[in-house]
Amino acid sequence: MDFALTADQERFAASAREVAALIAPDYAARERDGRIDPELAAEIGARGLIAPELPTELGGQDAGHLTSGLVTEEIARGDFNVAYLQIIGSLAGHILSRHAHDAAARRWVPAITAGTARVGIGLSEPTAGSDAGNPALCAHRERGGWVLTGTKSMSFALDAAAAVVFARTDPDAGRGRGITAFLLDLAELEEAGTARRERIDDLGTRAVGRGLVHLKNAWVPEDAVVGAEGQGFIQVMQGFDFSRALIGLQCLAPASASVAETWQYTRGRLAFDQPLSSFEGVAFPIAEAETTIEAARLLCLRTLWLKDQGQPHTAEAAMCKWLAPKTAYEAINDCLLLHGQLGYTRTLPFEQRLRDVLGLQIGDGTAQIMKMIIARHRVGREFAP
Repeated sequence: MDFALTADQERFAASAREVAALIAPDYAARERDGRIDPELAAEIGARGLIAPELPTELGGQDAGHLTSGLVTEEIARGDFNVAYLQIIGSLAGHILSRHAHDAAARRWVPAITAGTARVGIGLSEPTAGSDAGNPALCAHRERGGWVLTGTKSMSFALDAAAAVVFARTDPDAGRGRGITAFLLDLAELEEAGTARRERIDDLGTRAVGRGLVHLKNAWVPEDAVVGAEGQGFIQVMQGFDFSRALIGLQCLAPASASVAETWQYTRGRLAFDQPLSSFEGVAFPIAEAETTIEAARLLCLRTLWLKDQGQPHTAEAAMCKWLAPKTAYEAINDCLLLHGQLGYTRTLPFEQRLRDVLGLQIGDGTAQIMKMIIARHRVGREFAP
């Protein structure tokens, strides 16, 4: 087993590390502004750091999924929220490059990788999170196209130029079936008066602009359908095996940075005439946090390696998604506490990191759903929850 990175992987990681150093000072400012500047997204895209695993003919770098994970990790170390450009770009790019009509893929995927357009993913709804296979958003045929009515919640809801949404097209089909994916040009629908956006007042990840997209009698042409009619839920589930490992690395990166900062702080801070790090009650929690972060990180990297090898990795991806956000949250919480009263202020980044990471114990699959996936892959659906 070779843990060494290739020259190309080192190059991508180094470029992402440079971006992280540039964006880190404005981590809190982006939260206050509630947005990620388009100019920053374009700069990251120009470096080839958004969805680098996608094919070159669609603006990608043919760099592999493990490389994409390394990029996500480095950027998230500087700003957890900016890493969403890469994660959602990869997931949306994965869906469109594989399933969209050729013209739509060539219009939107290069714009995603260039950072000049954001394409949201509308799977969840106010009343359908874990039960995403039972959406209220519905679509029916009309005037040579489709009419959609309902509401989706998504990251980049306020800034996305387009969105891939999942709607029920067969009301008689069972859960997870009869669901079709549609690519929506949100600006066109807003101009027509059939789409409206609304910000969600989240606890964290405010720079991502999560919100609601309300659709009312929104007409789209036939070529807005992405993939096969009625197969949309299956398509997006395949993409989640990739994005869940990316999310794991996204969460672990600020936790790792917090641990490094806490080692440095406790070594220099004196209490009772000796460094804080000389006390077991201080040093041991940091050591434990670093150990669990490294273990979870290796799980995420191995999962991405499995994907690059074309091997099954659904259970491993689910492990990444429930373990890494939990591990990261607990580590950051310990680091905040070990900084004492200063850790409880907004002078240091721990409170923001804590709020940001917490959201991914919910979004993109809860721990309960992930454990159910693991169980079903090990003993079969009939013997699992």
